[in-house]
Amino acid sequence: MENQARPPQQYSLGSESDELTRLDRQAAAIERPTRFLLQAAGIAPGMRVLDLGTGLGHVARIVGELVGSTGSVVGLAQSAKAIAAARQRSHDAGAANVTLVEGDVTTWRASEPFDAIVGRLVLFHVADPAAVVRHHLDNLRLGGTFVAIDFDIGAVRSEPAIPIVTEASAWVMQAFRAVGAWPRIGPRLRPILGQAGLTNVTTIGMQVYMSPQDSGAAQLAGIVRSLAPAIVRHGIATEEQLDIATLERRITEAVAQANAVILLPTVVGAWGISESAHG
Repeated sequence: MENQARPPQQYSLGSESDELTRLDRQAAAIERPTRFLLQAAGIAPGMRVLDLGTGLGHVARIVGELVGSTGSVVGLAQSAKAIAAARQRSHDAGAANVTLVEGDVTTWRASEPFDAIVGRLVLFHVADPAAVVRHHLDNLRLGGTFVAIDFDIGAVRSEPAIPIVTEASAWVMQAFRAVGAWPRIGPRLRPILGQAGLTNVTTIGMQVYMSPQDSGAAQLAGIVRSLAPAIVRHGIATEEQLDIATLERRITEAVAQANAVILLPTVVGAWGISESAHG
């Protein structure tokens, strides 16, 4: 995989209100690809599922719908603030089959195995993705399914090409690499799952296209805003170059003027089967 500077030991974007808002916007944009990939992987009624890095619980609630009242979901996240918000949202949504727990995805162990384990945008942020998958095979029953859904940020662009979109996308790629994340992990999910010991691995990529009327500019500007401290700290761009206060407007205007489409990161899903005993 790509050379990394300092592998992160935790989520690199924080959990402040602006970041939580950005996560809501991002989750809405990729809900359909996520649901499609989970169903393609075999998430079905009656299953007991662990959702790694659940954050605000977006994926846990989707899985809760797929497994139905006869199934159950445990959402795991490290941020107490995010877990509290996810619990309230699950309660408000009537998701009685979703339980949220606080814990580290690199070390947490269950008291009994799950039928499936899912994780969206989790391996992206950990130092050793294959080790995390391998660790959670102890939480997966024999014949169970591990599902990883992650981004290929290298696929972000506008059509036709617009300089400000190209530049902002480059800032994001460089910043994620600088903090030790894996911005192009999507295409690597198949070998990662295989390396961890899963078999029959399948990989599918899906990409959302945003017209000038959609939220593509807001999403791109939002991730630049969240990464701005790292971008400046690592000398990728100056605060003046970023001009965060006007970035979304400038992207929006440029996209509208060119009647362009923004292509969001490819949402890549990979899943495989645990065929050996662990633990």
